[in-house]
Amino acid sequence: MSLNESTAGLSGVLQQTLNISPTIAEILVSIILFSTICIIGLGLSFIISKYVSKWTTKSSTNLDDKLVASTKTVILIIVGVIAVEFALSPLSILDPYRHFISSVFFSVQILLVAYAASKITDILIDWYTEKTSQQKRNNSKHLMGILKKITQATIFIIALVVILISLEIDGLLLAVLSTAGAAGIIIAFALQNILNDFFSAFAIYFGRPFEIDDFIILDEHSGTVKNIGILTTRIQLLQGEELVVPNKQITSTSIRNFRKLAKRRIVFNIGINYDTPTEKLERTPQIITDAIKTVKGATPQFVNFNEFGEYSLKFFISYFVHAPDYGNYLATQQQINIAIKAAFEREGIEMAYLKNVTFIKK
Repeated sequence: MSLNESTAGLSGVLQQTLNISPTIAEILVSIILFSTICIIGLGLSFIISKYVSKWTTKSSTNLDDKLVASTKTVILIIVGVIAVEFALSPLSILDPYRHFISSVFFSVQILLVAYAASKITDILIDWYTEKTSQQKRNNSKHLMGILKKITQATIFIIALVVILISLEIDGLLLAVLSTAGAAGIIIAFALQNILNDFFSAFAIYFGRPFEIDDFIILDEHSGTVKNIGILTTRIQLLQGEELVVPNKQITSTSIRNFRKLAKRRIVFNIGINYDTPTEKLERTPQIITDAIKTVKGATPQFVNFNEFGEYSLKFFISYFVHAPDYGNYLATQQQINIAIKAAFEREGIEMAYLKNVTFIKK
């Protein structure tokens, strides 16, 4: 038995029982249907609030809380729409307008699906932003806000196209698509550079060649990333000034990111005097190695006497600093220099320096 048959039967029963007119009976059936569906919807909302919410409190994230809240909202809206649609079905006075009413409710249902999809994508984007924030990925949240708006617009545009296709409004659909296509081409040509920077911003966000507070080297510039915007990225240079770089330029060049550096290798040379005894010369590599080991966070790699220089006996030294930070490296190098100087003083080893030597011929 169809819904129309059921409502017609119920309307007949009320008409005979209450001795009322057919129109009044149809209105009563409409009110009964509306009230029944609303009660069912409120019951579903109560179940979600009482039982599902208890489950969400046990989770460590607020993703499920947002999903439950959005689900309740969507259910209440859907129940309201269904209640109105069913409440109108018994009214014979609306029979001439059934096709129009069906089209309206179909369109509303498509828009509700689009609304639910947009809410879900918003929640997922917020969850992703929160997750990256917890992992100390400090990329700009402004980009995620723009992404949410783009996603919402795309979903509702698709919903509009589906409605136009389903309602077989071919002329309007063709006009809309043609206008949108022409406008898109014009805008793309007019804003080509801006759009390149715009989409490059998302390439930076999702590709993560760097993040906010990372120290990077970009071409001949080096500094700390302070902001990743829609069109530009701002870098605080070592000299103190701020460098504003178009995002397109960043995605088309090589970048050195020192945050991804697990440890930094340092290489330098030390020269000692030529008059250093051979016995001390042999012990010098071990003396330098021991001096480096006394500095926290530094690990020696090579210490070798490798060259007879013009004014000194040269030692090649390399070590690792177990931190990518440039300031940490400078502090470590200073401690190593002081430790080597102190060790040389204890051993009576003199570092080389230029001397004015005068030879007197007798």
